Amino acid sequence: MKLINWASIAFAIFTLVLTVVFFAWWMMKDSLVFGSDKFDQVKWMQHATTIETDCKRGDMAYDLQQHVLSKGTSKEAVGVLLGRPSYEDGNAMEYDLGKCMHVYHGLLLFFDENNRLINSRISSH
Repeated sequence: MKLINWASIAFAIFTLVLTVVFFAWWMMKDSLVFGSDKFDQVKWMQHATTIETDCKRGDMAYDLQQHVLSKGTSKEAVGVLLGRPSYEDGNAMEYDLGKCMHVYHGLLLFFDENNRLINSRISSH
């Protein structure tokens, strides 16, 4: 009976540690997966048409989100900086990042009614 109690306690602790590690990774995954390079406009534009590199723009996405694009940036300024989006629908546009971590990702940008940036996020397809 004591062995079953110890096994139950060990399993509960293992599950708790695994849950904490998973959620910590989930909270930091954008900076870990998409944050290895500084944004480089020339590289960004060159990778727009290449299909050789798996995560062609992904390495610059976090820096772009955190340090380059700021709330209130005009849609026109974003277009000049990043070029033509892969997808555009009303007040949202998306730039293809490539296949990162075995899944296709994009940088989604959302604009308000005055065409000013209000939010951005990295999405998976």
